[in-house]
Amino acid sequence: MANKTLERVGTKGVQVDAAKASTADPKPALIDATPSEGGPQILTFTSDKGAARSTWFAAFLVLAIVGWMGSGFIFPQGGTDPVVVREELKPVAVAVTTSVAETVTQFYQAEGQALPDRDTMMRAETSGDIAEVLINKGENVAAGDVIARFDPTGNQADANRASEELARAQREFDNAEQLLERGVSTADRVSQARATLASAQAQVIAVSQAADALTITAPFAGRVETLDLDQGEFVSSGDEVGRLVDITPLTVAIQVPQQSLTRLSVGQRAKVRFITGEERAGVVTFVGTSAASETRTFLAEIEVENTDGAIPAGISAEVIIPTGEATAHFLSPSIVSLNTEGALGVKTVNGDNVVEFYPIQIVKAQIDGIWVTGLPESVDVITVGQGFVNEAETVSPRAGE
Repeated sequence: MANKTLERVGTKGVQVDAAKASTADPKPALIDATPSEGGPQILTFTSDKGAARSTWFAAFLVLAIVGWMGSGFIFPQGGTDPVVVREELKPVAVAVTTSVAETVTQFYQAEGQALPDRDTMMRAETSGDIAEVLINKGENVAAGDVIARFDPTGNQADANRASEELARAQREFDNAEQLLERGVSTADRVSQARATLASAQAQVIAVSQAADALTITAPFAGRVETLDLDQGEFVSSGDEVGRLVDITPLTVAIQVPQQSLTRLSVGQRAKVRFITGEERAGVVTFVGTSAASETRTFLAEIEVENTDGAIPAGISAEVIIPTGEATAHFLSPSIVSLNTEGALGVKTVNGDNVVEFYPIQIVKAQIDGIWVTGLPESVDVITVGQGFVNEAETVSPRAGE
């Protein structure tokens, strides 16, 4: 490219192909060429002033941007953010009600079951055929009433034989004594005759007792609940023939937990409400001293008069026993809460409007509320808002329900 350009240089001056020169190298530019006598012409190159100017402009722009970005650190703004001041929290508003302690009767209440006063199975005392049955199942009997009789034929034969044996033994004994008095008998023969006589006497007594066993009688007054006897049926000695129940009076049995055992004692009055709707007065007749191994509860019995027999045995009953008096507050269960330790109690407000927590004990429960102890004689109880305040916190109490 340079050779082609040199060929175009004349004697008076040099014409430069600017387009080709700029295309080959944009930085240097061919400015002038001075001819020399008798030899090659010398070319002189100089820098482009326009290219140098753009470089300085870019450097200045970079310095300006960096200076602007750093000006915030060197010369901070004079203004500051406003300080936010929080207002002091107002005390929480709660509703309180003044509660005054009252004297209330304490009760022990438990569910139990009515049991008959006496309940026994009647058994046959001898073996034989039933000759007659005099009582039907479900009838009331008095003590000693005959329920059934065995066939006495076999016993009569035994009685006759025992009677004859006794008479013979008595004659032999008498003869032995007379011969001993005459001196023709010995004392051993008399002793042997006496033993035979005693054996005959015992046989007579046994037959007599067997005769008594031929009659099945009621051991006490009551109602015949079951009777498994039919005329002509053979019954062995010891077989169960019926069940006799006495429900006058009734005995209501309840189970008492360990922590309530000391509240009960024999002789306490009780009110018994049966599931049939009947309500009767009763008396505690027994309090156990040995706990059941399965439930760790103690048996207690309440006797209830049932002369008319209107209340059957086996039904459920509710027992209420007054156990003393206590000074307590009547509160709604909804205001009872737990503290951080899990204790059951009530939150109150003192004279300085500070919340206080009192642990309580429930002494009596009703449908409309509970009676509790553990509070002062008179106290302002928080009824609304107790769930939003804590102990030792200042509140704004207002009268309310």
